[in-house]
Amino acid sequence: MDGNQSLQASLNSSYIPTMADEDHSGGEGPGDDISPLFTQPQPVSQLIARHCPEDTHNKVYIIFFTLGIGSLLPWNVFITAKQYWLYKLSNSSNSEGVEEDHNDLSDYFESYIAIASTIPSVLCLILNYLLVNRFSSRVRILFSLVVILIVFVVTTVLVKVDVSNNRMQFFGGTLASVALVSGASNIFTGSVFGITGQAMGGTLSALSSIVDRASSSDVTDSALVFFLTADVFTLCCIIIYLCLPTLEYSRHYMELAASPLCESNSPNGTPQDSLSLSVPPLNPILKKTWMLGFCVFYVFFISIMIFPAVSSGIQSMNKDSGNPWATTYFVPLTSFLLYNVADFCGRQITVWLQVPGPTSRMLPMLVISRTVLVPLFIFCNYQPRYHLHNVFFAHDLFPVLFICVLGISNGYLGTLPMIYGPKVVPRELAEPAGVVMSFFLTLGLAVGSAFSVGLVHCI
Repeated sequence: MDGNQSLQASLNSSYIPTMADEDHSGGEGPGDDISPLFTQPQPVSQLIARHCPEDTHNKVYIIFFTLGIGSLLPWNVFITAKQYWLYKLSNSSNSEGVEEDHNDLSDYFESYIAIASTIPSVLCLILNYLLVNRFSSRVRILFSLVVILIVFVVTTVLVKVDVSNNRMQFFGGTLASVALVSGASNIFTGSVFGITGQAMGGTLSALSSIVDRASSSDVTDSALVFFLTADVFTLCCIIIYLCLPTLEYSRHYMELAASPLCESNSPNGTPQDSLSLSVPPLNPILKKTWMLGFCVFYVFFISIMIFPAVSSGIQSMNKDSGNPWATTYFVPLTSFLLYNVADFCGRQITVWLQVPGPTSRMLPMLVISRTVLVPLFIFCNYQPRYHLHNVFFAHDLFPVLFICVLGISNGYLGTLPMIYGPKVVPRELAEPAGVVMSFFLTLGLAVGSAFSVGLVHCI
């Protein structure tokens, strides 16, 4: 970012400048974190925001937390139900969860799912950016949730349908469903970003999968309960979002966000009305956020390259012992549940600690350092191995440790740039900046998922 340009505040920023901040605002270096978020006289609407009503019983926070869960719940449901998909795509009629010999679909299923979900997501985020000023966030959010609900209902109906004679057609339909759900989910995420709730969505889906597996030995029965849970939760998201305008706290900020800005607060003196009817200017946003965008891109590029394609293939060193921990629960607990819990913790840390800052050189350095995680996972006990036969980390503790580091670093380093992005641009560009940051995130997922296919082939 340009070190000579000051950071701007978003509507929800709680940062209040001090005299010391003002003294340093003109001479900051590219690695300094002393830039004030407010450097210009605040418009009347921002002053009014200081006298807003209280969020009684944290109702609005709970709603956005729940919506955050719903934004990533579809993706997590699809990748967590691995045993169900392998059963439906196998030649076996045994629904007890016994896997058949390895084939192309079983070995690379997670990679196919990742590609099918992320490439359409990039296109949908571009569409979301173009439509951000043409359709209200309410329209985009409700449309996305309805599409997700319809796809999940169809997926639930197909659980008990025999597709053994149409496996490839079912596989194609599954990929199409993933593409639709992911596209809608990313439009949803670009419209309302519930950071902490997103990680909790993965945690809940992993817990639900483990409980279903423990309570029923039949793969289709557990999958039916699993998908029904997702149906009900998505419907709840629609209902609580419709309730949001009835709360005084949220209604106050909705009216505040809709209030016109004075001409001086629009870029190049452009009135707010003309901005609301056009595509948001991209250059001013990229000029401020390109480094933060790179950080988001690379964090999720590394994460999706490893999780779930590689991490879910790491098996217990004691798998032949017959112990339920090693045979049934090792992958769901270590790869899915532990990763999402660690990711949740990393995101939650940003509530209390936000270092390094948006202009610090340490942030991209920490992000790039996560590259070392790739070889660490490769040389765990990933199976099957066709090319790299050496397993250097031959103990179950190693993948547990590595997945914790992957999850915490993904949650923390992935969340910081998403927080900073809308705050380093003028208020009227905060929402488009959020969409741009979501685009970088999804682009990282798309490129990383493509690389994950090659990585699995190399192992």
